[in-house]
Parts: sequence; structure tokens; C-alpha cells
Amino acid sequence: MAEGSSRRRGRPRIEGALSGQKKRIIQPALHEQAVNKLRELIVRGELKAGERIAESAVCEAFGISRTPLREALKLLMAEGLVELRPNRGATITPLRAPEMAALFETMSGIERFAAELAATRLSKTEIRRLHSLQERMERCFEAGDRDGYFRINQDIHRLIVTGAKNEVLASTHAWLLARAERARYLALHTRTRWAESVAEHRAILAALEEGNAPLAGRLVGDHVAHTSDTVITTLVHLEDEAARPAE
Repeated sequence: MAEGSSRRRGRPRIEGALSGQKKRIIQPALHEQAVNKLRELIVRGELKAGERIAESAVCEAFGISRTPLREALKLLMAEGLVELRPNRGATITPLRAPEMAALFETMSGIERFAAELAATRLSKTEIRRLHSLQERMERCFEAGDRDGYFRINQDIHRLIVTGAKNEVLASTHAWLLARAERARYLALHTRTRWAESVAEHRAILAALEEGNAPLAGRLVGDHVAHTSDTVITTLVHLEDEAARPAE
């Protein structure tokens, strides 16, 4: 009797636990969607640096509750895109020149090393994939499609790093790339730098195809450094404009 009673009492607890599991499966999907949507708005500059994120407005626009939104904001904070302050909510993190200089310096070193490894480890299939991405990226450039260009550009950088066949290197790079994404997009607002980037990518692809590790590494390192120079120059200019007294 006691055993049967225990089973009957236990069944609702099991059903309750399973019901909770269903929510935990659905919930990450919601906050991941919110992360992706907010990240895109921040990277594209539609949400400006220093701007406060109105939780109620975002929840209404995305059709989600505050719980997945706040989970999303925590992830964006880890990527350096959002700042969370007590009693002030979430604001868009400003792009600060000293921080970006340090970030791109690190990116340059990591991507240089990755390219050196990739030059001897990329498969023929991966090389063909890089050629295809390069062609698509150049078509976006010719059409003035900045967003399309940027997405493919990011894919190329990821493929070079994953081509190094080093999981630690790839995971470290993924974390850095998320933090640098907004600044890299900013660099494309300079048409001159955009054109230079296309030519640099062509040279990088040729070095990788030849299996020339030292050259591939140097070209990738220089490419990231050139992007950094453009970003820092742009940020300093914007900071100077902001500090200038209104006439």
C-alpha cells in the first residue's frame, strides 16, 4: 500500500519535472533568436552606442517575455556589445579606440598563425569553397551590397581559421570575432578600405592555394592590421567630433 501510494504521489512530480524540461528546451531557442536579432541591430549601427535598450519595446517587437531577453542580454554582455548596470538596465557598449586596438592586435596574431597552419592543412574542397566565397564577395562589392559582403567576409575568415584544424584556436577566434564584428563592419563604411580589403583577400587566397605558409600568414596579419587602422582612425575622428563644442 505504501509502495503504491508512493508511486501515485511520485507521478505528478515526474510530470511536473518533464513539463519544466519542455520549457527549458524552448527557452534557449527564444533567447538565441533574441541574441541574433539584437546583435545584428548593434553591428549594423541601428542601435547606437550608449543607447539604452528598452526591454518592454524589445519584448513586444520580438514577441518574447523578459526572461529570454535578459538571458540574451547576458550573452551580448559577454561579447562586449552590451553593458548591464544596476538600476540602469542595458545599454549599447561604446566602441572605444584603446580597447579596439588591443582586440585587433590579438586578432591579427591569431589569424596570422591560423593562416600559416591552414596553408598546409586546407583540403581541396575547402580551397574550392574559399574561391566560391571570394567570387560571391566580389559580386557584393561591385553591387554595393555591404551587408552581403560582410557576411561572406566573416565566413571566409572563419573558414581560414577552421582550416588550421586546431579546435582551441578556432574557439578562441570565434570569441574574438564576435567582439570585433561591429568594428569590422564600421571599417567597410570607408569605400577605399572596402576596395583594399577585396584585393587583400585575393592575395591571401592565392597564397593559401599555393601552400605558402609564411606569405599567407603575413598577408592575413597585415589585412587585419589595416582594418584595425581604419577602425581606430574612424573612432578617434568620431570622438573628436563628439568632444567639439556645438556652434
